[in-house]
Amino acid sequence: MAKEFNVPPVVFPSGGNPSIGPQQRRVPTVPFQPPRPVNPNLPFIDIGSAAPSTSFSIPPYGGNGVGFGGSGFEDELPLLEELGINTRQIWRKTVSILNPVRINASLHEDADLSGPFLFLMAFGLFQLLAGKIHFGIILGWVTVASLFLYVVFNMLAGRNGNLDLYRCLSLLGYCMLPIVIFSVFSLFLPQGGVVIFAMGAVFVLWSTRVCTRLLVELASCGDEHRGLIAYACCLIYMLFSLLVIF
Repeated sequence: MAKEFNVPPVVFPSGGNPSIGPQQRRVPTVPFQPPRPVNPNLPFIDIGSAAPSTSFSIPPYGGNGVGFGGSGFEDELPLLEELGINTRQIWRKTVSILNPVRINASLHEDADLSGPFLFLMAFGLFQLLAGKIHFGIILGWVTVASLFLYVVFNMLAGRNGNLDLYRCLSLLGYCMLPIVIFSVFSLFLPQGGVVIFAMGAVFVLWSTRVCTRLLVELASCGDEHRGLIAYACCLIYMLFSLLVIF
């Protein structure tokens, strides 16, 4: 038979937990203290009436400044120019390469690699459309060809040669434009025919003439060895034309 226990009911006082008396309650910590009353004796500071300092003044909205003393959006350069890609300069250099009779060498005084990289990627893309994956070969051959042309030119020019590797790579890449055009025409020509060989010879001579002219005019002591420089350029562009033909 189960025993029954008489448990008296627990009654809590209205003040909360009976184990904590009024003297044992915790004082609120600093982050939870109520805000102190404002002293009426302190002077009132009007922010709107204070004159702004010249060093920390904020230009009005819609003015020439943006943010805290920054330049306006109209003064900012385009994103491509901030990255070092001048599209107008690339277009002018491309147009100068398309005219092998009248070449403006002054446009190529400022060397860049943006245009050559676009031409090399376009050349690899057209080779890919022909069923040939040559991206790695093209980039590797351009690097080796630039080193080869740089060494040959400076050996011929001697101590007075001022052709650097960066300019050599830029000129060699821009003069790849006729070979890129040849890769476009090769998509519509039968492989191994006489026509594609004749067209390849024309485009190789085009690239050779342009590259030799630019190297001789932009680098010193190259006019005396124009024939040898043209021979080196012809070997380089003939190598790239063989990728298109075969």
